Amino acid sequence: MAGILDRFTTIIKANINDLLDRAEDPSKMIEQYMRDLTESLAEVKESTAAVMAEESRTKRLLDDNEKEIDKYEELARKALAAGNEGDARTFLKKKQKLEGKKEGLQIAYATATENASKMRQMHDKLVSDIETLQERKEVIKAKTAVAKTQDKVNKMTAGSNKAEGAMSAFDRMEAKADEMLDRANAMEALNAQPKSETEELEKKYEAMGVDADVEDDLARLKAEMGM
Repeated sequence: MAGILDRFTTIIKANINDLLDRAEDPSKMIEQYMRDLTESLAEVKESTAAVMAEESRTKRLLDDNEKEIDKYEELARKALAAGNEGDARTFLKKKQKLEGKKEGLQIAYATATENASKMRQMHDKLVSDIETLQERKEVIKAKTAVAKTQDKVNKMTAGSNKAEGAMSAFDRMEAKADEMLDRANAMEALNAQPKSETEELEKKYEAMGVDADVEDDLARLKAEMGM
């Protein structure tokens, strides 16, 4: 995601410089600039879809984990009902391991959900910005056509006014370019990746107290079943 935003910002900067360096025909430069933006949007769409797919995958893993926990709980009950405490312990031990994984899966799903939300926001903002720029493009092209006509008039009537008109056009383009760059930098800031502070603690405590937990779980099941 960061790489896409970096390339997007580079495209914007490069095309702004190109517009300013070859501003004798801004309408053609603007068309190329909008094509580059559209290509960047396609990349953002693809990455957004990938992040949303990761969100779906982690949710599926979490759901499967919870189903497995319920399954081994039920198997332990059946084993106790049949008088097989050893089998019940085995099932409960498997359940304990699955429960140890559950917190990590919950964290992964929460992180994937947050990432997907940020990517969707970035995608939607880019779409909105491109729509806005498309509207402004027509205005710029119209101004360019008028400016060309005005330039011809200026050459025939007052050649000294040409430089002043060009400076004014450059000022307008630079102001627009600054605004475009600010928007791109704002989208790049959305790319911050949250970090899990509990992952190492989860690993530290995952294997501790498994046997004791199994015995406690077994005692609970026996109490619930009146044994």
